[in-house]
This record gives sequence, C-alpha cells and structure tokens, in this order.
Amino acid sequence: MTSRLDGPLKVTGEARYGVDHNLPGMAYGYLVLSTIAHGEIATMDTSAARSAPGVLGVYSPFEPLELWTPSSPLMGETWVPLQDKEVAYYGQPIGFVVAETFEQARDAAALVEVRYHERAALTSLEDGLDTAEDAPPPHREEPPSISVLADGVESIEDALAASPVVVEATYRTATQNHAAMEPHSAVAVWGSEGLTVYSGNQGSNLMAAELAGALDVDPSSVRVINPFVGGAFGGKARTSAPAFLAAATARVLRRPVKASLTREQVFTATAGRAATVQKISLGAERDGTLVAVRHDSWCSTAMDRSFVEPTSHGTSREWYATPNLAISQKMVPLNIPPTTFMRAPGEAPGSFALESAIDELAVKLDMDPIELRMRNNSTAPPGKDLQWSSKHLDECFRIGAARFGWANRSACGRMDGDWLVGLGTATAMFPAIRFPATVEVTLEADDTAVVATSGADPGTGLLTVLSLVGAESLDISPERVTPLLGDSVLPPGGMSGGSTATASAGTAIMIAAAKVIDELLALASGPDGPFQGMDVSYADGQVLDGNGRAMTFGEVLRSVGRPAVFATGSSAPGEELTKHSFSSFGAQFCEVRVHRWTREARVSRMLGVFDSGRIINQQTARSQIMGGMIWGVSAALHEGLEIEGNGRLANGDLAGYLVPVNADIPDVDVQFVEYPDTLHNAVGAKGLGEIGMVGMAAAIANAIYNATGVRVRHIPIMIEDLLDE
Repeated sequence: MTSRLDGPLKVTGEARYGVDHNLPGMAYGYLVLSTIAHGEIATMDTSAARSAPGVLGVYSPFEPLELWTPSSPLMGETWVPLQDKEVAYYGQPIGFVVAETFEQARDAAALVEVRYHERAALTSLEDGLDTAEDAPPPHREEPPSISVLADGVESIEDALAASPVVVEATYRTATQNHAAMEPHSAVAVWGSEGLTVYSGNQGSNLMAAELAGALDVDPSSVRVINPFVGGAFGGKARTSAPAFLAAATARVLRRPVKASLTREQVFTATAGRAATVQKISLGAERDGTLVAVRHDSWCSTAMDRSFVEPTSHGTSREWYATPNLAISQKMVPLNIPPTTFMRAPGEAPGSFALESAIDELAVKLDMDPIELRMRNNSTAPPGKDLQWSSKHLDECFRIGAARFGWANRSACGRMDGDWLVGLGTATAMFPAIRFPATVEVTLEADDTAVVATSGADPGTGLLTVLSLVGAESLDISPERVTPLLGDSVLPPGGMSGGSTATASAGTAIMIAAAKVIDELLALASGPDGPFQGMDVSYADGQVLDGNGRAMTFGEVLRSVGRPAVFATGSSAPGEELTKHSFSSFGAQFCEVRVHRWTREARVSRMLGVFDSGRIINQQTARSQIMGGMIWGVSAALHEGLEIEGNGRLANGDLAGYLVPVNADIPDVDVQFVEYPDTLHNAVGAKGLGEIGMVGMAAAIANAIYNATGVRVRHIPIMIEDLLDE
C-alpha cells in the first residue's frame, strides 16, 4: 500500500487550492442572486452599490460583461451568467460586484435593488408528474423507453399478470447538493500571454476550452491550473459562474480578480442531484426466478432540461436477468437550480428503488435476499448479446455473507436491550467506462521520470496512481516518478468523472512508457549512442546488451548529451465496446439499530465487497469505497433539500442540510476480489470511485425493515417514518 503523495500537503494546510492564490493588485468579486424562482428582471438599481466604498465595477444583464455560451462535444452547452434578464430559479446569479476587498464587494452587493416581473413558478416534482416529458436520448445514447419481451409475450403488463408472485411499489429520493468542502471559486489574471485561472475543477483542459469559448479568445491563450480540488463529485465538471465572471471582469479591469461562492450560494448557484419518483413492478416464479421487471422513472430537471438523472436506465437495464423488461425515463422541468452529475448519477437513486423492491420480493417469497439476487445474476444486460467482460458478484456475496455473519440473520431482526437490530444487503453496480486521455512520460538524465497529464485529482488518489502505474510501466521505483496533474498546458487528460481516471490515464501511461523506452533504446544503439549498432533491451530502468553490459537510462542520456527524452501516449474506448459489456460489481451489507422508544436509526456496521478489476493502490482504493459507503448512509438518513413553494431552499446551508459526522459512522469494512479485467483496458482496473455509494441506501432501508417491520420507500428516512401508527 502507498500513502497519498498529496496527503502531507493537505493535512498540514500547505496545499494551495484555487482560492488560496493571492496576486498583487487583486480585486474581489461577489455574486448577486435572484430572489424569485421565475420571471424577468424589470430593473436593477446599482447606483448605491457603485458609490459604495472600494467598488470597482457592478455588472448585470443591463450592464453585461462580454461573454458567450460555450459548447463542447462532451459537455454540450454550458450556462453563462448575466446573458439575459430571464430568471429560471431562486438563487440564480444575476449580478456581480467587484471591489477592493471581499467585504466591500459583499456589502455593496446587498445594496443592489432588483425589481421583477414575476411569473408563477413550478417547483414540485410530485405536482408535475402528469405533465412529464420523455427524457432526451443523449444522456445514455438510448431511447427514453426500452422494452424487451420474450417470444409470445405481447406486453410487459401481460408478463406481470402471468407471474405467480408480483411486487409493485413506488419509491422516492430527495434533491441533493454536492456540498464539497471547497466552495466553487476562481482567481483570474490576464498577462501578456493571455488568461490564467486558478480554480478547482474536474478537468483543466476542459475548463480552459469552455473559458476560451465564453471569452471568444484562442484556446491556446487560456491556462487553467487546479493542482488541488477540495471535492467535486460531478459538481465541478463544468465551469462555474465565479470562474466565468472573474475571468471577464479581470479582462475589463486589467487586474486579477478573485471570486468565491459563500456556502449558502453553493446550494443555488451550482447544480445538484435531481429528485426522483420511481415505480417498480417485479414478477417472479415462486422459486424467485424473475419473469418480468418494469421500472418507470421520473426526475426533476431545470427549465433548460440540460440534465436527466437516468435511474431506470442505470439499474434495471443491466442488473438482473429477466426475459421481460420495460423501462422508461421521464423528466419534469421545474423552476429549480440546475441538476447535474453527482456521484453515481442514476445508479445511486436508481439502486435505492430497485434494491428495495428486490428485498420486498424476497420477503414475499420468504427467501433469503442474497439467494434471490444470486438466482437472478445476469451474464449480460437483458436484451443485449454482449456478455460482461468479467463478473464475480456471486463471490462478493459469498465472501461478504461469511465475513458479516449473515447466517445469523433472523427474518424479523433481533433485540439488544432497547435497540431493534436488523441486517440488510444490496447489490452494487457501476459501469466501467474509459474517456479519451493523453499522458506524457519523460525520462530525465538524473534517472527520474515525469508522468504528466492535465486531468484532475478531486480526492480520488489519481496523483498517486500516476506514479505507481508510471513506475510499473518504466520498471523503476515509484519514488523516482514525479506525477503532474491539474494544468491545462499538459497533455489533455480528460475529465476525472464517471470512475474513469485510472483506467483512462493508466492505459495512456502504458502506451507512452512503451514509446519512450523505444526512443531510449534508439538513442542507446544509434550512431552516437553507448551501444552503437548493438541489439539492446530494457529492464529494471536500465539498457542492456547481450554481453551483460548495463547502463541506467540516465547514464545513457548523459552519454549522448540529452537532458531528457519524452513520448506521449493516448488512449480511448475502442473496439472492445463491440465485444463485451463492462461494469464493476459489489455486495453491500449493513447492520442498523433502531431505538424501540425514540425510533432513532443508527448504522452500527457496514461491509462492502467489490469486484473492480485490478486494484492499483489498496489504501486509496479502500478510502474511495469507504467514502462512497458513507455517502450511502448520508443519502439514506441525512441528505435532502427542501424546496419551498416559491422556489426558495428551506435548508440551503450546512446548518439545515444534514450530512454525517464522525459519530454517525461506525467502522467501515471493505474487501476486494481482485480479477484484473484486461478486456476493458491494459491496466486491468475498473472504476471504484462511485460504486461504493451504490446500493448502500437500499441496504440501510432493508435493514430497517428487518429490524422494525416498517418499509420506508423514500430517502432520507426520518424518525417520524418509523413511529408506530
């Protein structure tokens, strides 16, 4: 196991995040947010703000900055603030004040008077279900409705009607915010070579491209630096409002500008996870074999319809073998803050519904929940011919059951003093994906190496992975490898999202390392090389000939007067997508204790066993899975944004928006079954940043049912949900 290379800097406070950069002559920006959910800005009186102490500029749709809407093949269009007078949600950025100090900018922003032509707002997902729209296909490159029927079956309704045992229920999940420790922020400065922006993000080259498009400048003149990211989880995949505004005002004022959202502003001026309503019907034989699965989903989305939470497509489409399957995905446009990717988008809320329904089926069949899941284990997604490249979910359940003491579980829980104790389980799956990535590997004359890419490490441990895979590919010790990340001038590393970074960058490293070794050998045996005209090979960081003579790569470079030799390697999904289906798998277990009088629910034990291919670094991998499992606890028992009828968030701060603290989380046990999946990528690794969250909320709800006999079909689960009627 290898400790995180960036760990000492982070725990000692030496790591410099975006907002930590202070430049000479720097000014400070503060956002003005809307106080209605729907309408048009009639007037904005900025006179008092302009005359306030220290104010350098006030910008609004009436006095706009020069910004355009950028678009990219990967992300589509990204919303840019202050471009029109329309208000689509409460807390939308509508103004920007820049002053000599943060306090002056904040105080002046409070002086801006806004009048609106207010219109009726739609803020309730439940009220909009009857007018829901089909979700657009690009989110999964599949139609919003999919039906797979066995021969002779005319409809999913017929398949369910013919099933001896049927479970049908509706499940709900709450709106959530990423609530990363680092608020969205940026420091922007223009120089002779263009713009430099310091900002936490999930892909510096992607952010640089969006800024270039928004500012209408050549992409080569924009540099984005993000060596450290204080949490992202999908919420920093796109360029934030502070970054657009800081960059534009820095150009106008000709001085550096720092802009950072306050904690309260993070809850509205950024995007979060959609709320969902999911109706699931399961039909089965009496031995538990699934006959039919129907999963209809509705999710909230902003009025721009820019994102859909693909709950049905992300779970029932792939998880269990069934001859009859029908899924649909609809969206309800609302006057709410935008929705976007959030850790395990689709799979996290979708698994709560599906895995709760599977547990309900097990209860109705009087069958062990693990036996039911294993009986319906799929070898390929239903309706697809492409089998899983590697799947060891049954082993995860067997190992987990033995390790967790599942054999001691009672169908009706047990008592421990005043506590009702129950056990729950759930399947976890998350697709194994790769994004295009390019990495540069450099061999230095001092016998060290550099592995560089513009990708980001938003807490995933990617920086350490670069050093480990680089060292392995170059056959040297990791201590001799310097990994570089988070700078858009480096080769484009893609986005750190979708649990893709290790597989994507790791494969590119292997390609680049092979190329740079070939370059080294050509130098060594070339006309001016120390092994002129000889057949040479490479091993253990050395060039060798057939006579036993060896030189380190640094010695070879010094002998030919070269300070370094480098090569780039690029990797992208390829023909493997036409041959197999790819996913990570896992089995979640938890023990929950519910107080018999107060009905307080507490998770007392958790275990996750995961099949995620090759594990590059056990220590950081365990940390990623533990973090995801804790997120599952948070979703099940804590997190949920309350949206009032007028669109205002009732708990849009860390006082009212609950997340777990140390006292809420017991010891978390994690185990991996390691089967490298080289059909997916040359490294053999599959994603694990997000799968740790998948299924855990359902496992907790299932454990609560086991302890109390109360089935709660929504999250978060509250004390009042468990009170005796």
